Amino acid sequence: MRPLIWWVRRDLRLRDNPLLAQAVASGREVIPVFILDPETERLGAAPKWRLGLGVEALTQALTGVGSRLILRRGPALEVLRALIAETGAGAVHWGRLYDPDAKARDTGVKVALRAEGVEAVSHAGHLLFEPWTVQTGQGGFYKVYSPFWRAVKDRGVAEPMPAPKAMRGPQVWPASDALEDWQLGRAMNRGADVVAGHAHVGEAAAQNRLRAFLGGPVEGYKARRDFPAEAATSGLSENLTYGEIGPRDVWLGGMRALHEGRAGAEHFLKELVWREFAYHLLHHTPHIATRNWRPEWDNFAWRGDSDDAERWRRGMTGEPFVDAAMREMYVTGTMHNRARMIAASYLTKHLLTDWRVGLRWFEDCLIDWDPASNAMGWQWAAGSGPDAALYFRVFNPETQVEKFDEGAAYRHRFIAELAHAPGRDALAYFDAVPRAWGLDAQARYPGRMVDLAEGRKRALAAYAERNSAINET
Repeated sequence: MRPLIWWVRRDLRLRDNPLLAQAVASGREVIPVFILDPETERLGAAPKWRLGLGVEALTQALTGVGSRLILRRGPALEVLRALIAETGAGAVHWGRLYDPDAKARDTGVKVALRAEGVEAVSHAGHLLFEPWTVQTGQGGFYKVYSPFWRAVKDRGVAEPMPAPKAMRGPQVWPASDALEDWQLGRAMNRGADVVAGHAHVGEAAAQNRLRAFLGGPVEGYKARRDFPAEAATSGLSENLTYGEIGPRDVWLGGMRALHEGRAGAEHFLKELVWREFAYHLLHHTPHIATRNWRPEWDNFAWRGDSDDAERWRRGMTGEPFVDAAMREMYVTGTMHNRARMIAASYLTKHLLTDWRVGLRWFEDCLIDWDPASNAMGWQWAAGSGPDAALYFRVFNPETQVEKFDEGAAYRHRFIAELAHAPGRDALAYFDAVPRAWGLDAQARYPGRMVDLAEGRKRALAAYAERNSAINET
């Protein structure tokens, strides 16, 4: 009955937390600890700032059940060893993560602690289905989404466990750092004040989001989810990223809507499984995070970073759909999924820029940044990843905006130069971006960087040259 340390990571919730439910049921003293280790220090500006908000919300939630969150900084193994010595803890439990850096860190911690006689256990909870439990008929892993969906759509998912009403803690709590001393939002600079108005932080906010979505927008989700000016999506990617809501809650809520005959429910469930598929690939092919998933793309003549890519980053390409998407990210910390596809396609195809340039920028700017979804999404758009289709995914921003933003509501919401009376979000963009960019809401909107037809032609020619080179070898 020695105390148990709950090493908190991306499981910032009390409900539907398998690790926590088991720890509380054991009757042991539970010591929650969040560690700002080197892997977490490397997060981009927006994800690190948003993580700090989530940690603060969990601190308040734990106080409500008679517990507290201990904050420590340093390499995870060193911090855990110190806490074990201070508290007499006999176990460390944590929720599993799947990106290469986290897996390497966690494996090292598990091996070292077990060798020292400390119980070290990782738990499921970040995903619906552990990646190694979904196999093809031949026993391998899935490389295409559609058969992956068919393999999991009828699987049973356990009901979420309720949040504990109380948690037993130690009589003497170990010392804790102060969250404000970590300055997790320092790299956000003035952008934090802008984005803060759009973040939905904590477990209660996530549950409210799910209820609101299932209470209305899920009905039209399939038909309206691609229209970025409409409130037709759940917004839950932000909360799933930090584990402020469990995937089982989301899945079973979607299933109830499906059984009630809500038209968009199945498509919503498919999008949740798209996240599962991204983690499936990240686990089985970890190189997807940093290298071309398809090795035949390794010799493709991508452009590196450039002045053109910088204009893309600043939302100044002269393509209104692309620029609205980039500005939405600076103002809200997120980007509509259709807009992400258009922005990524434009960078990788019309500008023939390496997908990793875009991946790194999203990694720095998105409060819903997710290592698996971001990597797979960029490689999907570029053509180097799974489910890639080079030719019909050279999206034309002009025809896309005509189809999905016909009334220009999305463009006018985020591009001040195109609106007669710019609104709050359009002007907030100029308050969020670095002053060094020297941008002015009164300036003329920039002209188009590249003729769209010519850009498509150039991309297709590059693909044909790549195919020819592959065939010759």
